[in-house]
Amino acid sequence: MKKLMVIDACMRDEASRTRRILGPIVAELGKRYEIETVRLDGEDYQSVGRKVLAERSGGYVAEETVAMARKIADADRIVIAAPFWDMSFPAIIKVFIENMSLFNITFRDNGTDFEGLCRSEKVLYITTRGMNVHTGDALDAATPYMKALSTLWGWGEVITVAAENLDYSTPEEIDRKIEAAIAEGLEICKNF
Repeated sequence: MKKLMVIDACMRDEASRTRRILGPIVAELGKRYEIETVRLDGEDYQSVGRKVLAERSGGYVAEETVAMARKIADADRIVIAAPFWDMSFPAIIKVFIENMSLFNITFRDNGTDFEGLCRSEKVLYITTRGMNVHTGDALDAATPYMKALSTLWGWGEVITVAAENLDYSTPEEIDRKIEAAIAEGLEICKNF
């Protein structure tokens, strides 16, 4: 069975609007994929700063980090779920990615350029935005970052599913927007 890695950075647990979209999509993909979920809560990984860089320069990377990076590199598909925070996503996503960005695991240098080593052909990025910011707008820094990362790591096509303007919507409108995002995601699942 093919492998699906789910990276869940929904900080508000069951109150998360992003997780409301994620749940049915993962349930559908679970019919075709073996799923491993990583739930990030902000305390899982430390920022890559002087200490981590010094350790890496000395040849040390924690075994758990290497194991997780290998799982990401070996996944056939990736799903990332994160709310839209400060024009992007929660900082834990960036911290997680910096920790997983390991030479000769997620990417390598071929002598003239970098080469992605991940086998995923598609990434589904699920997000909810409180503001009226559309995917691809100048205010959306998250989607371009995911596409750039996909180029570095060799993740393949990045598809974004977003429910927008939720902070300025009635509860009924929020439900409709979330249901529409779920429907869009389930349609994407057919060829994911």
